[in-house]
Amino acid sequence: MTAIPNRGNLFVGTSGWSYQHWSGCFYPPEIPPSRYLEYYITHFACVELNASFYHLPFKTTVAGWMRRTQDSFRFCTKMSRFITHQKRLVNCDEALENYFQTFDYLKPKLGPVLVQLPPNFHCDRELFIHFAELLKNRHPDYRFAVEIRDGSWINDDFFDLLSSYSIGFVISDTGGKFPFAEIVTTDFVYIRFHGREQLYASDYTTPDLVLFAEKICCWLNEGKDVWAFFNNDYEGFAPKNALKLRELVYLQ
Repeated sequence: MTAIPNRGNLFVGTSGWSYQHWSGCFYPPEIPPSRYLEYYITHFACVELNASFYHLPFKTTVAGWMRRTQDSFRFCTKMSRFITHQKRLVNCDEALENYFQTFDYLKPKLGPVLVQLPPNFHCDRELFIHFAELLKNRHPDYRFAVEIRDGSWINDDFFDLLSSYSIGFVISDTGGKFPFAEIVTTDFVYIRFHGREQLYASDYTTPDLVLFAEKICCWLNEGKDVWAFFNNDYEGFAPKNALKLRELVYLQ
């Protein structure tokens, strides 16, 4: 495989790796779930920790991930839903401290932190500014990317806010199920592939992936890092599509 002629870095992976239904379609049947991570890192250089949205892992587990992966491997953690969906970004100082303390040991290997907003959460400029200031002042060593699920956030004022705080806007491919905007607000691009016809359960066609591969090459050649994660875990579509997308980018 030849190197991509660009100034940016490409990171392609899946939203998690601990899927037992990938046995036989991605993981060889003889590999036990306890060794899935060791196999995953032989194919991918990054992963999105979608599970951290539902519950925070034990610090010992995080330390194990650090120990079991190579120095160049990267994790993108998803912010806890307690912060985004339950507290809805309000009075979340303590919750943020707990979140980042959990992943402190993993910090040398962290990519952008994914912040997913709820589908019924309408654009609130002042609230978002307060939250962005909190991230900037309390957690300045982290990068962030925001995924919206309500169309009211798709406006130039919000994109300008993201740019001013160097926060990425997540390009979320959902086949029209959730709002979509192809906007780049900082020095990296963050893409999530959730599936086209059926969320989390649709296979991407090669023509679909070719279109994204062409765009990714343009962003890379502009010097931007590109993070791309597949969340269509059904029947092992995610690892298959991720490997194909990476191959297509290298072929451009």
